[in-house]
Amino acid sequence: MVVAGDEETRVLLRGLLRLHHFRVDGEAEGATQALELLRDHHPALLVADVNLAEGSPTTLVADARQLLPQLRIVLVAPASRPPPPPNDPAQGPHVVLLRPFRIRQFAEALLPASPAARPGSG
Repeated sequence: MVVAGDEETRVLLRGLLRLHHFRVDGEAEGATQALELLRDHHPALLVADVNLAEGSPTTLVADARQLLPQLRIVLVAPASRPPPPPNDPAQGPHVVLLRPFRIRQFAEALLPASPAARPGSG
């Protein structure tokens, strides 16, 4: 699922997801619409831009994680204004992807890190 206040950003994110063979089950402009779609579709992945038509990305991420604990969340933000880290990492996104990014960085953000790639795991 894609969430962004700007239509061009939604088109870009949707296109990148499809390029990497992800099906896009829904798109939303703001947090309220996004949460409704999450309840209806139960996607495995949420890619959200920090610029929403309504609501805050912090609240969207926390509410989405509470609604669907298994949901992978990628938050896209401008490098010039990265979001502050959440007080509770369990309520934050799995990945913050800073714009501009390379297509490879986007692809890597979509997938969970393998256990072998995590520090201290082997």
